[in-house]
Amino acid sequence: MDTTEEIAAIHREVGTREVGGERARRVLLRRAYDAPAERVWAAVTDPERIGRWFLPVGGDLRQGGHYQLEGNAGGGILRCEAPSLLRIGWVMGDAAAFSEVELRLTRQGAERTVFELDHVAVVPPAMWEQYGPGAVGVGWDLTLLGLGLFLAGRPVAPAEAAAWQDTDEARDFITRSSAAWGAAHLAAGAGPEAAAASVAATTAFYAPPRPA
Repeated sequence: MDTTEEIAAIHREVGTREVGGERARRVLLRRAYDAPAERVWAAVTDPERIGRWFLPVGGDLRQGGHYQLEGNAGGGILRCEAPSLLRIGWVMGDAAAFSEVELRLTRQGAERTVFELDHVAVVPPAMWEQYGPGAVGVGWDLTLLGLGLFLAGRPVAPAEAAAWQDTDEARDFITRSSAAWGAAHLAAGAGPEAAAASVAATTAFYAPPRPA
């Protein structure tokens, strides 16, 4: 895997949105895949396919229903318009704060699809100050990497992906991803010191130093 190429393939944006009178944080990721929109749509909505590259998922998987990823987020399925738009609640545990993810697919010809992931959430101020957008951004970069491998016919099962995250290759990807989110944070108006501190905290969280 060319880590530099994979990081460069993703466009990142950081912003805010007003939600119910509260300031919500927003991260946007955009990447093109060499696959038809229908194939990308199936990869992110079909339970069997999701389990092969992301996590096992269960629930009432239709608009108005609810889903639950094994050991991870769950929530309502708010909009489902195949093969172009999916909006879901993204709730971890008993968290009550607003958090939604929207996936948008746009055709670029018959065999290429632009994939956008838009995550809007009310984030505790202390968490944002410490980690910035990388807290969720690095995780989503890893997700888009896994989706790309699946679409290229090289799926990595969740258990394999967990083991891979402690390899030198994965740590390099995480470090570059964290730095890329620091750059997006700067572009959105964060101060250089705050952005650098959040990059350091995010990198240490996802790739903690190995024991001496």
